[in-house]
Amino acid sequence: MKQVITISNINKGFGAVQALDKVSFNVGKGELFGIIGPDGAGKTTLFRILNTLLIADSGEASVLGMDPVNDYRDIRPQLGYMPGKFSLYQDLTVEENMNFFASVFGTTLKQNYELVKPIYSQLEPFKDRLAGALSGGMKQKLALSCALIHKPKLLLLDEPTTGVDAVSRKEFWGMLKRLKELGISIVVSTPYMDEADLCDRVALIQEGKILQVDTPAGIVEAFSKPLLGIKADNTYQLLGALKDYAKSDSVHPFGEYVHYTEKGSAPNLIALKTYLFDRGLKNVQIKKVKANIEDSFMELMKKKEEATDE
Repeated sequence: MKQVITISNINKGFGAVQALDKVSFNVGKGELFGIIGPDGAGKTTLFRILNTLLIADSGEASVLGMDPVNDYRDIRPQLGYMPGKFSLYQDLTVEENMNFFASVFGTTLKQNYELVKPIYSQLEPFKDRLAGALSGGMKQKLALSCALIHKPKLLLLDEPTTGVDAVSRKEFWGMLKRLKELGISIVVSTPYMDEADLCDRVALIQEGKILQVDTPAGIVEAFSKPLLGIKADNTYQLLGALKDYAKSDSVHPFGEYVHYTEKGSAPNLIALKTYLFDRGLKNVQIKKVKANIEDSFMELMKKKEEATDE
């Protein structure tokens, strides 16, 4: 598969803060690639390097086969960039924003209407409304339409669904799937672990370091420990009891259940349940559960911390 992005050992620091630490991965042509991690993990810094707005301290990068430092003038017209913060002109109307961004790239809304039609058609009834008066979901669609208006080869979307309601998030990912079918390569960052499953491949990032790059299924399959889902009447008390248990390895709340792993061999369910009853917990339920992407992320993060301590 031809690569549209290749980065190797990219480092970027801001004073005492190491925002990116030896980051390496590649993105194939036509791929929907996710960069998944919490706030402060280095996602935005990485995006600014890829879209030629920042220069890395060291390492090598290639975007669409070009150097983002020396060839930035050639790269920029081929990129569609949607920053995390809504950055369109809020005192212009929907249509005025579209026409402005089209003109910047030497095209028109009419000329490229078919490309943005599936998204922009939802905005057209409000084309005379100021961008600043749109809802979060509608702002998101306008920003994506503006990023697409010049037929980019590569879309860079930095946390596009943050702060948007669940319905709009689902609609947005549906739009990305349709754009991928048109052959557009897409790199999207998000702090939402559940969105990882919507990508072809993902890079998990924490504190500027890549923890793992794989398909969502591949990352989950790499979770090797037996995982238990445990719940009781008092979740707070349950969390404390599990953390105090001598064999406890990891304890994380997931909805009404607590996901739990033990050190060493498979957990002794009878011994564990007896311990929890002795700690005063009632209506204890224990079941084996399948790991998800968040379980895998937490496990990888734990391994990184243990390796750092050594």
